[in-house]
Amino acid sequence: MIKPFMFLFAGLLLMLGAVPAFCQPQPDLIVDQAALRQHWIVRTEDFTSTQCDAVEGGISAGSHPIMRFTVSTPNIGDADLVIGDPNQHIAASDGLFEFAPCHNHYHFKHYALYELIDPQTGFIWRAAKRGFCMEDIVKYQPYLGPNNIKPQFRACGSVGVPGNQGITAGWGDEYVWQLQGQYFVLDGGDGQPPVPPGIYVIRITVNPGFVPAGGEPCRFADLVHPGMCHQLPESDYENNSTQITVTIPDHPGRQGVGPLANQLNTPIPELIP
Repeated sequence: MIKPFMFLFAGLLLMLGAVPAFCQPQPDLIVDQAALRQHWIVRTEDFTSTQCDAVEGGISAGSHPIMRFTVSTPNIGDADLVIGDPNQHIAASDGLFEFAPCHNHYHFKHYALYELIDPQTGFIWRAAKRGFCMEDIVKYQPYLGPNNIKPQFRACGSVGVPGNQGITAGWGDEYVWQLQGQYFVLDGGDGQPPVPPGIYVIRITVNPGFVPAGGEPCRFADLVHPGMCHQLPESDYENNSTQITVTIPDHPGRQGVGPLANQLNTPIPELIP
């Protein structure tokens, strides 16, 4: 949301021949609620001590009940989200990427926030997902712009291997439910409190606001929420979250419960470029 005085300021700058940043074409990221609502499952899975999502998420080896889910983050703005090669960002020390030793590639920092919320107490559990790479994965059909836009960003890159990350306007990045880290651990096997059976809320936020810590740069200040920063530029930070209600049963079993019940109990290995 842009406050009224900003419009007056923008009008003055336009009269002087200048175009303020918030009037220029910008990306606008959202979370596809329909994809989230239709793609979740609670089931029991096995974990080893060497798989990267277990290492990064602090998950003990053995069997654990988990809740898997899909997250799609379309760009509905009037400009592409351009990130480029993570190697260049690492060289510039601009705070966008960090090295993930288990995967031996770079993870984008503060791209999405996954939260499982108890609506009765407000307690929040974190998901196992730690790293992100932005690519044009799915065409977002409700996009109001041209429908013949071609994807541009299809290379995550790795150490010494150039990448080209971003999200074209009208396209969305997508993390399908089978991927490593796309889940909440429900029995406390990741060091968090166990999640009792009941009704919960999954809340997903793309490009979330955060308070810089440990020397992190504030790349884009949030004008509506002073003190908060964002990693990526957008025309609207107020539409970055969505949530759904889910039910966690007492004994989900291997086949699981939810819209994806009876799907194969085989996660897709996380691809390493």
